[in-house]
Amino acid sequence: MSKKSNWFVVATEGATVDGRQIERQWLSDIAETYDPKTYGARINLEHFHMSWFDPEFAHSKCYGDVLAVKAEENDEGKLQLYAQIEPTDELVELVNSKQKVYTSIEVRTNFAKTGKAYLTGLAVTDTPASLGTQYLSFTTKNGEQQGEIFTTEAVECSLTFAEEPVSFFEKMKAMFSKEKADTAQHKADVEARFAEHEQTQLLLAEKFTELEEKLKQAEAEKMALCADFEKLSADLTALQSRVDVIGSEPEHGYTPRPEITGGELNNERVF
Repeated sequence: MSKKSNWFVVATEGATVDGRQIERQWLSDIAETYDPKTYGARINLEHFHMSWFDPEFAHSKCYGDVLAVKAEENDEGKLQLYAQIEPTDELVELVNSKQKVYTSIEVRTNFAKTGKAYLTGLAVTDTPASLGTQYLSFTTKNGEQQGEIFTTEAVECSLTFAEEPVSFFEKMKAMFSKEKADTAQHKADVEARFAEHEQTQLLLAEKFTELEEKLKQAEAEKMALCADFEKLSADLTALQSRVDVIGSEPEHGYTPRPEITGGELNNERVF
């Protein structure tokens, strides 16, 4: 949204830096005739502006436009010219950093052969005490005098800016822009959540695969242990059978003791 300044003084009748006078009638004429649609006064640095544009060269740029002017008397009865401007962001930055805080008007005293003064430009400067630049007289191709253009006394200004009222269209545009931004943000959030969910799924799948491999390994180890146990059990059974067989067979060369059927000893029967 464009930004325009509050009203501030750009010239006062009486003094110029080169000893001439700012005529009261000039300021009155400017307040009466100035119309950006007729001829817009642009803002430059130090009354010096190149005819070509180079983004690296400060004097090839314009720093805003004069939107409107008005004339009012001060407490001393002198007529003062007020201006309202639409500055560029660069000019706002300059003023906020205490650079180029003075203004000086550029006046054509006989604008378009009307016999009236007109504001043709506004400069911002840091040298309020200097004489500045005196512009030569402009002439037509026929050599007719168009009136002088000169630098006036620099006036210190403190630019403050007022936001223009927001139109219904701008409000609707801002609302839809916000909705669009919110939708874009929501879409980005959803995509981020999906990406995070996908990453989580991949991680879970990886862990599940690792667990599955470990379970397979444990199952294989279990089967091997079962096989070993069955073999040991079979070996133990065979060994037990062998022991039983061995226990039931007499040793080699063994002679059984004759069976005692009984007898008498000292008139006692023994068995």
